[in-house]
Amino acid sequence: MAITAGRVRATGPILHPRICAALTAISCLVHLWLAASGHHDAWLGILMIALAAVCVPCTVHIWRHSRVGALHQVTGSALAMVALHAVLLLGAGGSGHAHGGRPASGAVHTEGAAGLLLVIGLEITTALLAATLVARLRRRSAQR
Repeated sequence: MAITAGRVRATGPILHPRICAALTAISCLVHLWLAASGHHDAWLGILMIALAAVCVPCTVHIWRHSRVGALHQVTGSALAMVALHAVLLLGAGGSGHAHGGRPASGAVHTEGAAGLLLVIGLEITTALLAATLVARLRRRSAQR
């Protein structure tokens, strides 16, 4: 850390952690929006609120301090979300992806598939940003 004009300024990557934290915050907001929208059962809405609550502290740690532990947690969570949503996209063995207690169909609906693909893309990007930031921080600490 360096002190410039009375302010403490971090030495190291600034934009990379901020983008990673912002993307994690967007993921939290998407979970909250989906929980409030009523497209899923109540228990799934509660689960999404809990997931968002778990991710908020990591977002803050990444934004402020680029903590490697928080970055690892975000990477693991994002990859788990990619796997879960890929299973939902593929129909979980032919059972389909049902919303709001409606019966599941054998075919994946186009709008549902597009939404799942967007979630998968968001989570892959989040995992990639977090993993590359960990690599940058490790390389930087090894050079010291």
